[in-house]
Amino acid sequence: MILMTAASLLTELHASDMLEIDGLHAFDFTLDDQKLSIISMDGRVEKRWSFSLAQVQAATFDDALQSWTLTGDSGEHRLVCMAAFTGNNNDEEDEHDDA
Repeated sequence: MILMTAASLLTELHASDMLEIDGLHAFDFTLDDQKLSIISMDGRVEKRWSFSLAQVQAATFDDALQSWTLTGDSGEHRLVCMAAFTGNNNDEEDEHDDA
C-alpha cells in the first residue's frame, strides 16, 4: 500500500495528462512553481480553478475515493490525477523499409 502525501500529489500532477476536478474532466491544466491552474468545460460554460502551491501542498488524499481534496479560495474541491493512453495509426511494418 502506497502512502499518499502532498509531495506525491506534486509528483502525480507532473506525471498526469488529465485531471478530473469536481467530476469534470480537465485536459487543460498547468503547474508551475507558484500555482496550479485548471480549465474545464461544463457544457458550454468554461470553469477555472487556481490553487497556490501552499494549497496544493496542503491537499489530503482520500484513500476510499482514491482522490485528493484541495481547499482553495472558492472552497473544497475533489481532484483525480490521470494518465492518458496514446496510440498511433502506424503499423510496425510501415516503419521498416524492405528495399
